[in-house]
Amino acid sequence: MSRTALRICPLCEATCGLTLTLEGTRVTGARGDRDDVFSQGFICPKGASFGAVDGDPDRLRTPLVRRDGELCEATWEEAFDAVAAGIRPVVERYGPNAVGVVLGNPNVHTMAGALYPPLLIAGLGTRSLFTASTVDQMPKHVSSGLLYGDANAIPVPDLDHTDHLLLIGANPLESNGSLCTAPDFPGRLKALKARGGTLTVIDPRRTRTAKLADRHIAVRPGTDALLLAAMAYVLFAEDLVDLGDLAPHVQDLPELRYAVRDFSPEAVAAACDVEAGTIRTLARELAAAPTAAVYGRIGSCTVPHGTLASWLVDVLNILTGNLDRPGGALFPQAATDRTPRPAGPGRGFALGRWHSRVSRHPEAKGELPLSALAEEIDTATEEGEPVRALIAVAANPVLSAPDGDRLDKALDSLDFMVSVDPYLNETSRHAHVVLPPPPPAQSAHHDFAFNTLAIRNQVRYTRPAVPLEPGRMAETEILARLALAATGMHGADPAAVDAMVIDQTLGKAVGDPHSPVHGRDPKELAAQLTGANGPERRLDMMLRLGPYGDGFGVRPDGLTLEKLLAHPHGIDLGPLRPRLPQPLKTVSGKVELLPQPIADDLPRLREALRERPDGLVLVGRRHLRSNNSWMHNVPALTGGTNRCTLHIHPEDAERLGVRDGAPVRVKGAGGEVTAPAEITDGVRRGVVSLPHGWGHDRPGTRLTHAATDPGVNVNQLLDGSLLDPLSGNAVLNGVPVEVSAVTEKLTPLT
Repeated sequence: MSRTALRICPLCEATCGLTLTLEGTRVTGARGDRDDVFSQGFICPKGASFGAVDGDPDRLRTPLVRRDGELCEATWEEAFDAVAAGIRPVVERYGPNAVGVVLGNPNVHTMAGALYPPLLIAGLGTRSLFTASTVDQMPKHVSSGLLYGDANAIPVPDLDHTDHLLLIGANPLESNGSLCTAPDFPGRLKALKARGGTLTVIDPRRTRTAKLADRHIAVRPGTDALLLAAMAYVLFAEDLVDLGDLAPHVQDLPELRYAVRDFSPEAVAAACDVEAGTIRTLARELAAAPTAAVYGRIGSCTVPHGTLASWLVDVLNILTGNLDRPGGALFPQAATDRTPRPAGPGRGFALGRWHSRVSRHPEAKGELPLSALAEEIDTATEEGEPVRALIAVAANPVLSAPDGDRLDKALDSLDFMVSVDPYLNETSRHAHVVLPPPPPAQSAHHDFAFNTLAIRNQVRYTRPAVPLEPGRMAETEILARLALAATGMHGADPAAVDAMVIDQTLGKAVGDPHSPVHGRDPKELAAQLTGANGPERRLDMMLRLGPYGDGFGVRPDGLTLEKLLAHPHGIDLGPLRPRLPQPLKTVSGKVELLPQPIADDLPRLREALRERPDGLVLVGRRHLRSNNSWMHNVPALTGGTNRCTLHIHPEDAERLGVRDGAPVRVKGAGGEVTAPAEITDGVRRGVVSLPHGWGHDRPGTRLTHAATDPGVNVNQLLDGSLLDPLSGNAVLNGVPVEVSAVTEKLTPLT
C-alpha cells in the first residue's frame, strides 16, 4: 500500500520541497510539494529522480575495512575500532596537522555535514583542512570577509523585485542557482522579463541562461574583473555613483575612485574582447535602473582574479546604491543564525594566519587550497610533517581537484585514510575504512547553509521519510562516532557529542548580554529542549536562540522545533529586508570598500591589461541533471545533452581539422584527455568547454552505470599551480590548452 511523505530535496542549492511516494520503504516517485512555502511545487529533473538516487543499488550498505589490501564488509564496531587505531597513532607521533580533513560539496546538503565536521576539526586541532570551497566559491567568502568583516555575509540578488539583473559567470537555468538559493530560478528570470525588467548575461558561452537574456556579452574567459573594474570606472567618470542610504555605512570611496583609474573601457576592451562602448552602456544601464543587482558565480570565481571579480560584483552594487535595498542585493536572515548582535565595530577578517607547508599558500577562512592536497601528502619539507592520514567526508577530490593522477598516487601512500561516502568512488577506493551514510529518504533534513543564502526568509524541516534499514547507521551518528574515534574518545556515547555542544552553546548564550537568555540557568534551558534525538535538540536550541526564536519563553510567538514540526510545509518568514549596519563585523564598523589585500592585488590586474592569449582556452560547463561527480551513477540523470563532450566553435574546428563527434585530444599543463568533439557556435571563438565531474574509468570503483560512459576528468588538464592568490581558489576557467584531432584509431573501452 502506497503512502506519501514530505522531504526537502538535497540534490542542489534550490532546496525544493518534495512529496515522495513510498511503497513500504522504497521511494517510487517524487513530485513538487505545491504547499511548500518556498518552492511552491517547483521540481527539476534531479528532484524528480530522487527515488533513483535514493535506491541506487551501488550504494554501500555496510562499512568496509581494508584487510590484507582488500576492502571487506565489516561491522560498525570493527570500522570505528579501525578508525581509532589508524588516526590516533598518527596524531600522537606526528602531531595534529599530519591528519588532513577533506570536506566535499554534499556536506552542505545534509544536517550531519553541517553539525559535526566543525567538531571533528576542532577536536583534532588540525590546520590541514581542505574543502570544495577552494574549487568553487572561496573568492566570494574572501571578498565578503574583506568588505563586511564576515566571510559568510554574502548578499543575494532580490530576484523577485529587481528591475535589472546582470549575471556574470552564472548559468542558473542549468545550475538552479548557487550562492543564491532560489527554487525555480528559471521561472523567476522569466518573471523578471515579463514585468519589464532587463536581464544581461556575461559569459563566453551562449548558455541556456544567455539565450533568455536581453543582452549576452561573450567576454574572453578570465577577464571578468577587468570588465567589472571598467564599469566601476565609468560610474566614477560619468558621475553616476549614488550610494543613497548606504552613504553613512561606507568608507574608502575616494580611494576606490583612484584605485580603478587605469581601467577605462578603452583600456580593457582589447583584453576582454568587448567594445568600450558596450562596457559604457552596461554601466549606464546599471546606474539608470530603478533597482538593480549584479550577481557573479563560479565562472567569475574560478579564474586568476576570482577574488577581485567577486569584490567588484559587490562594489558595483554599492556604487549604484543597490546593496541592502529591495530590488538590489540583500543579506538574508536565516532562522538558525545567531542572535543578531548590535551594530558596531567587529574583529574584522584576517587572511594568511598560517600557510601550507610546501608552497606556502595562505589559509583563507581556515582552509588551505584543495589544489595543494597532493603536495601536502607526497612532498617532504623541513617545515612540519606531511599529511600522513586523511579523513574525507563526502569528498571526491580525485575528480574535483586539479591533477587527479598525482592525487591518486598520493592517496595510495597515506598511512591511513577514512572516507564517509555512500559509494566506492575514485577517492574512497583508497580508504582503509569506508563509512556509508544511509540514503537521503532515511535522513532528516534542514538547510543550515542554504537558508543563509535564500532569496526569501523561511524555515523548513523534514524528518526521515522512512526508518533506517536494519544495519544502517544515521549519518549524524556516523559523524559523531567518527569525531570521537579520531579525537581520542573512542567508545564514548555519541549522544555526548550533542550534549556537549548544547552545554557549551547555552553556557555562552547566558553570558552574552545581547542574548534573550542572558543571566538564566543553562541547565534549566537545556531541560526545555525538545526533539527525538541530539540533532533535533540542537536544531531546537538554534531556532530558539535565533532571530525569530522564542528565546526560551521570552517571545512566546517565536520559533521552536515543536512549532516547526506543526508546519510540515515550512514557515514563511517574509521577504529579505535591509539590515545594514547590523551584519557588518569590520574593524571600522563600515563597509570597507578598498581593503588592503584587495589594493595590494590590483597591480596584478593592471598587468592583465596587456595579456592576449594566442591559443585556445578552456572553460567548464554545468548540466541541469548533474551536480559535480556524485550523480553520474543514476541512469535517469545521464544521457541526452548531459554528455562529456568538448564544445568547440566551428571556425576553430575547421582550422584544426576537427570533425563533429570525432575524438579530439586536449592537452594542458597537468596532462591530456581525449573526448568526442561537439562543434557548436554556443562557445565563442578561441574557447573550448568540457563539463566537470567526469572520468569514472579508474579501477577499483563500484559505479556500475557511471563506468559504462565514464567521460574524462577535465581537472586532469590542470597541474594545480594556477590559483587566485587571495583565496587559494583553483583556476579552472580560462586555462590555456592545446587541441588536436586524433588520427590514430582508438582502442574502445571495455
